[in-house]
Formats: sequence, C-alpha cells, structure tokens
Amino acid sequence: MDLFDASPSDKRRPLADVLRPRSLDDVIGQQALVAPGSLLRRRIAANALGSLLLYGPPGIGKTTIARAIGATMGKEFRVLHAAGVKVSDIRRIADEARMHPVLMFVDEVHRLSATQADDLLTICEEGTADFIGATTENPYHSIPKALISRSQVLKLEPLTPEDMANVLRRGIAYLAETGIEIVIGEEQLLRIAGRSGGDARRALVTLESLAVGHEGEGPVTITDDMIDEVFQAAAVNFDRSGDQHYDVISAFIKSMRGSDADATLYWLAVLVHAGEDPRFIARRIMIHASEDVGLADNTALQTAVAAAEAVERIGYPEAQIILAHAALHVARAPKSASSVRGIGAALSYVRSQPQIAVPLHLRDGHYAGAKALGHEGYRYPHNDPRGWVDQTYAPGIAAGQFYQSDARAAGTFEKRSDEFWDQVTGRKTTRTFET
Repeated sequence: MDLFDASPSDKRRPLADVLRPRSLDDVIGQQALVAPGSLLRRRIAANALGSLLLYGPPGIGKTTIARAIGATMGKEFRVLHAAGVKVSDIRRIADEARMHPVLMFVDEVHRLSATQADDLLTICEEGTADFIGATTENPYHSIPKALISRSQVLKLEPLTPEDMANVLRRGIAYLAETGIEIVIGEEQLLRIAGRSGGDARRALVTLESLAVGHEGEGPVTITDDMIDEVFQAAAVNFDRSGDQHYDVISAFIKSMRGSDADATLYWLAVLVHAGEDPRFIARRIMIHASEDVGLADNTALQTAVAAAEAVERIGYPEAQIILAHAALHVARAPKSASSVRGIGAALSYVRSQPQIAVPLHLRDGHYAGAKALGHEGYRYPHNDPRGWVDQTYAPGIAAGQFYQSDARAAGTFEKRSDEFWDQVTGRKTTRTFET
C-alpha cells in the first residue's frame, strides 16, 4: 500500500494516474533507459538496483518508471514526498526494509534537508533498501555530493511529439471504454502533443479537460478553438528557479550569437510567456551586444542599453516589442568576439604574471616635482598629423597578444578601423581570421 493505493475508490482518478504504466514494457518513450539490455534493465535483472537518481522535467515518467521497477522486482513500493517528509518517515521505511524487500521512492529529492539527506545516505551506504530519487533540478547542483557519488544518475528527456501522440491515443482508447468517444483529427492530436512540451501528464490533463462534462452526449469532436481555449492560460514548461530557466536563457543567448532571428524570437517568446522579468532579459541582451557583436557594430550596445531603460519605464506587454527589437539587433548584426576574448586573455595574464611597472613617460606628470622623478617623455598623439605616435605603452606586451581583430569581409567598424590603423602605422593588425 502507498498513498495512491489508499485513495478512496469512489473518487474519480485523474486520467494520467489511471493510465500510468504498470511495467517497463508499457512505458512510452525513454527507450534508451528502458530498452532491453539497458543499464537499468541489467541492474533489475541482477537484483542489484542500489541507488538511482531520475533527473528530468515534469511529466515525463520518473514516478511511473520507479513504480514499474518496484513491480518488476516484486518489492514493496514506498513513496515519500520530500516537501513534507520527516526523518522519522525515512527511518520507519528503513526498519521495514530490514524485514522484507523495499523500494523507497523520494519525489523532489532535491528538497530534502541536510539531516534527511544524511539518513538517506546511511540507507544507501548500508544497502538497507533500494532507493530511487526523482528530481527536476540538476542533481549535480542541487543534491549533496555524497549522495550523488553513491547513486547512478539517469537523465530522462522530454517525450517526442510521436511519443506524446501515442500517450494521447492510449487516453482516447480508455475514454472510449468509459463511454466518452473522442473524435479528433491527426492534426489536432499532434497540436495537443506539441503544445504539451514533452509533458505526458499535461497532455492527458488537456485531453481530460476537453472530454469532461460530455458523458452521455455522444461523440465529442475536438476543434482547434477548443484546444486554444484549454491552452490559453497554460504555462509553458519553465521554472524560473530551476534548470529549465537556465536552459531557455542559454538557448536564447546562443540563438542571438548564432544569428538565427527566428530562434531568437521563439526563445524570447518562451521567456515572455513564462513571465520572465523583462529587466533580466534586457540585461542579457546588453551583455551579448558587447560579447558577441562588440566592435562589429557598436550601435548594438546602444540599442540594448536603450531597451533596458525603456522596459524599466514601460513593462509588459509592450516591453516585449522593445526586447524583440534589441534581441533582433544582436542576432542580425555582424559578430565579433574580440572584446570578450581580449579582456579574458588580459585578465589571465594579469593573474599569472608579475605586474608591469608603469613606464615613466606614462606616469602622472600633473604635479610639481613629477619631472624631477623622471615622469617625462610622453609624446602627445594629437600633435602628430596622423593622430598617432610610435611609443611603448605596456612593456613586454606584444601586438596582438590580447586584442585580435574579428573583422571579416563586411564593412564593419572593426574592419574599417583595421584598414585605417594598418595604413597609419604601417603594421598589419593581428586578426583571428585572415580575409
């Protein structure tokens, strides 16, 4: 018995719970994890499950797989939810496991306290009970290293649209058995599958919402308008405090860097729809206006700064237009990483090498006695017709040691400045890519 089995029998069970697979063979998706010959299957066959951590977004089968493992191994399945678990609960299950085989499942394992994690660690070390923990957070960031080192981490991926469609077909077949006939076209089926974001539970909840209240009314024909109504207020799969937050931000940044305007707008739309703080988005755009565009188009930073100031005053929904403007400027602009690469190389040098003494001719000479200290010899570039004089500014630092131009074929500021200074100095600018 567990909390699910103990629920009142006369209460209507959610469709996602009714259709939960009872064995690994019934699991839809996660083929690399549950396929014959997989690591998981081998550990089950050898009765050496040990400690597992199932990591992945919500609704992709972590609990289902854990239950199926317990059923396959013939072990008592004990469920604990980390948000409300007590140390005494963990110890009670450990005492039970000393009498007969138990599989302990802890949902949201990343939320365990240090004391709870220590008790769990003891169970894992002694092999008192097999243990499976489920988490939506990256375990390498959110779970104690001692528990990580004693567990096998298995990463689950969002279900594919094809997998999701199969989940929905299973749900439609079950509803038909209960007297609710769903009439749905393949296009509408795939639409629900795609908009559920790889979350099987969300897909089945959507199907249940479309069917509810139609018992005994004959076939229920699903239309696009019905689907839009269900999804209108549905949140995207995005947790601003978790891994998904950083993954979506990463995709947004890399799309701008990769100059893919459509992908940039898509990931920006995910952030906006999820309610991400527009100021946070604007700050990321500002950073990458310099990091990825830099000297190739100096106006990108101006646009990004202006966007950041504008969203402070405006907010959603209009702020989304301003953010799109700035993000597209970064995405569509020519790219240069000379700024981020140059400062990185210079900082690395400063951290690892003795500091260079400031040359006497560059030291402050604006006070009485400076000349007597030898602070003289500086040649003022504006006194030369070229606006440049040949003098040492950082002894021992070679030209191109830190700054390397990323100018390419386009007539960017960086390209024009290379050509200008090559002509003035008679020296060729060091370039990352020769053009």
